Amino acid sequence: MKSIDFKPEKPEWRVAPAPVSYPEALAEMESRADAIYRDTAGELVWLVEHPPLYTAGTSSKIEDLVDPERFPVYDAGRGGQYTYHGPGQRTAYLMLDLRKRGRDVRAYVHALEEWIIRTLALAGVTGERRDGRVGIWVDRGNGREDKIAAIGVRVRRWVTFHGIAINLNPDLTHFGGIVPCGIAEHGVTSLKDLGVDITMSQLDDLLAQTFDDVFPAPVSQNSNEA
Repeated sequence: MKSIDFKPEKPEWRVAPAPVSYPEALAEMESRADAIYRDTAGELVWLVEHPPLYTAGTSSKIEDLVDPERFPVYDAGRGGQYTYHGPGQRTAYLMLDLRKRGRDVRAYVHALEEWIIRTLALAGVTGERRDGRVGIWVDRGNGREDKIAAIGVRVRRWVTFHGIAINLNPDLTHFGGIVPCGIAEHGVTSLKDLGVDITMSQLDDLLAQTFDDVFPAPVSQNSNEA
């Protein structure tokens, strides 16, 4: 399994060498988050790809699952609505200890947005937030805006799991089986769709370059209070 080197006080980084099933990902996140809470493991940033699938967040509406037979559908347990995961999309799962990072979920979500925006900027793409819309968006001109990255988080006992998904070069037609994040009036794009030709490994390197500025090293402390 490929690793990205970081200083010892920083989160461990892993890059899955092959597509990870969604049940396997959920089990790993649950296990690691519990270990972080118990101070028996450190923080983790886990970069994966999934086989084609849809996930349902806690706010999902069944009418937004347009084609339920197209791909497997999983209950994610995170916030948000339906989203797609598949080859060509970099999903980053973050298991961070907010007890050491300010205990502020809104600030954490803002940091995830900032991480994506800074990473896209290094690839020459302007990603933007939009009030009332989760994720990161690209202005295509003439009133068109497309989503390039999704965000879905869960926090239990101040430890995070789930995270972000950036569209590098997925099959964009696969999003057609759902109303992504419940937003029907806007489309979905990818770095490839925008003319950016980079590899997944290069995207990973950009994520690594921008991580430290957005997520500085946590404050060392011993506390497992909920």
